[in-house]
Amino acid sequence: MSLTPSVILPQRPRAHWGVVLEPPNPVFTMPSQPESPATTTLPPTPLGTATAEYLAEAAVVAQGGGASGIQRQHANGRLTARERIAQLVDRGSEVFECGLFFARKMYAEYGGAPAAGVLTVIAKVDGRLSMIVANDATVKAGAFFPMTCKKVIRAQVIAERARLPLLYLVDSAGVFLPLQEDIFPDTDDFGRIFRNNAVISAKGIPQIAAIMGNCVAGGGYLPVMCDTLLMTEGSGLYLAGPALVKAAIGQEVSSEELGGAQMHAQIAGTIDFREKDDVACIARLRKVVEANRSSPAAAEPPFAARAPKRSAAEIYEIFKSEPGQQYDMLALLACVADEGSLDEYRAEYGMSMVCAYARIGGFPCGIVANQKKLTQRKMPGGKAGPSTATNMPGVIYDDSADKAARFIMDCNQKKLPILFVSDTTGFMVGRDSEQGGIIRAGAKMVNAMSNCSVPKITLVVGGSYGAGNYAMCGRAFDPLLTLAWPGAKFAVMGAAQAAGTLLQIDLSAREKRGEKIDDATRKALHAAVSASYNEQQDIRYAASRGWVDRIIEPHRTREELITALRVAAQAPVESPAGALSTEASFRTGVIQT
Repeated sequence: MSLTPSVILPQRPRAHWGVVLEPPNPVFTMPSQPESPATTTLPPTPLGTATAEYLAEAAVVAQGGGASGIQRQHANGRLTARERIAQLVDRGSEVFECGLFFARKMYAEYGGAPAAGVLTVIAKVDGRLSMIVANDATVKAGAFFPMTCKKVIRAQVIAERARLPLLYLVDSAGVFLPLQEDIFPDTDDFGRIFRNNAVISAKGIPQIAAIMGNCVAGGGYLPVMCDTLLMTEGSGLYLAGPALVKAAIGQEVSSEELGGAQMHAQIAGTIDFREKDDVACIARLRKVVEANRSSPAAAEPPFAARAPKRSAAEIYEIFKSEPGQQYDMLALLACVADEGSLDEYRAEYGMSMVCAYARIGGFPCGIVANQKKLTQRKMPGGKAGPSTATNMPGVIYDDSADKAARFIMDCNQKKLPILFVSDTTGFMVGRDSEQGGIIRAGAKMVNAMSNCSVPKITLVVGGSYGAGNYAMCGRAFDPLLTLAWPGAKFAVMGAAQAAGTLLQIDLSAREKRGEKIDDATRKALHAAVSASYNEQQDIRYAASRGWVDRIIEPHRTREELITALRVAAQAPVESPAGALSTEASFRTGVIQT
């Protein structure tokens, strides 16, 4: 297939890992990221345009605090967070960044907080997948905003489930005080990070911290609660800085005396290694990781990978997002799954849902996906025999929900991770659907999905609306990783229906107040409501709040899923989070049949 170049894209944001300040130790030269051209061309489809827009914005976000912040970090003799990560990871390792769009368009009154001022990435270090958490000191000196806490906690959750070593690159001024009430006290706030440090350590998952800058106030507990602690000269680790100490107890003390690397190495005995600078510290960190043999090497697929039947470029031709347009989900999956591996389960039943066993890059998995084309359903009949009904695209019907529930249970029996590919408007409504038991069948599917003991990965390619979001393993149902395409949407209902409903509520309230609404005002109100709702259903809005871990380029879906399945391969099969039983078995409790 030939794609007509029409949208020119910037270089992929994953390549924005900066340069080092000085020639590093030859062992730790900058890893060579996958080769990509300076520009990429995509077709003028809505998906191609959305991808271009996403990449352009991602490239800006990846700059953190911008040129001035980077210059300030370099002036202090320190690397930026991206430069540190580039030094740390194995040469050639793909950097799987989570949460790049966290805090998007938030905290504008404080100048914003790109990526919430912290980077969380999965990459290989010494051949082992690790979760790296690096404060970005170019953004408000690495201070913690409310969304910073949530992002770090999410990284810890992923690492805990997949038993990934956690490597913290600390350079933070602590809590962003103007927002302290939203950072300090709750179960998903600052303190939860330290609680997780303790629980993760108790589970035997390695945690190593390297302080390469500021580490003050409550934030000092994070590195000290890790297994191993490194610190560079010129850094500071203390509960209260010199100014606060003088204000609190009247004592005058220098930063070095109070919490410098030499003091912690020689007097307090807090740190394990004192290093000259960032480059030396990262070199030492790699040695510490190499000496720890409690984590396995990154998983290799149990089967030889085979190229997909269809090319990745065809995704842009197959996928349709325009209202009223259809596409075949099986054709889309053929661009991702290993050729010859896709075995559809109950292909002639519950056809509005595709369930299939497959391999992606040699990793076996189960796939639950919404079918986005019209399908036929055989209905039981009397003397005349079975009748035929038509299923609408992307809608979950009672028979397809029942099939999906049975398939999910079967994947748990086979210990297969499950990939949910979501593009749904939700469950079918109406008399026939209700009488057919749609609520019962939907509850069965949600029950089976909620109680999975195998890892779940969610990929949102189109719409994820209402209860369909729940059934297709939305954020509330503990997916190990949630990926999404640019242009995907999260909402209770579609924009047109929602805007009409919200407008009617607003107009009724205005009429009760005695206001008279003319056509021009009505149109202006409708436009304002629509714009607000469209902003909220944008996938970047979801990503900014942590409901999506990573927005991906559609033509790289296969590579992204291979990495996700590699992470999932390390996750032990266990009872769902919060379950009373500690046995690694699949249990549903009372289930609708």
